[in-house]
Amino acid sequence: QVQLVESGGGLVQAGGSLRLSCAASGRTVTINRMGWFRQAPGKSREFVAAIVWSGSGTYYPDSVKGRFTISRDNAKNTVYLQMNSLKPEDTAAYYCAAATRFGNYASELWYDAWGQGTQVTVSS
Repeated sequence: QVQLVESGGGLVQAGGSLRLSCAASGRTVTINRMGWFRQAPGKSREFVAAIVWSGSGTYYPDSVKGRFTISRDNAKNTVYLQMNSLKPEDTAAYYCAAATRFGNYASELWYDAWGQGTQVTVSS
């Protein structure tokens, strides 16, 4: 199994930046891709970014494209989410996820392991 621990959330003003980190441990050799999702109060979980664990390929929804960047450091088994030009509507709990199967990278159903979440709050 894979275990994930996120860090880096916090409070930031609109227009500011934050970088989230997600450290993976356990059977990391089984990871196919890593993703970030977010969930605001009263809303369903939303796909934010995904990256292929070994190889190239990053994916973003239009809502964050050009503002968020996902990257990885395989030597550290860590994936990052750099968030720039943050908006109040980006406020949510952010979750890191790992997928060991091929599937729809934007669907939470294809991810097998989840972190505990880290809160991001963007003030206006």
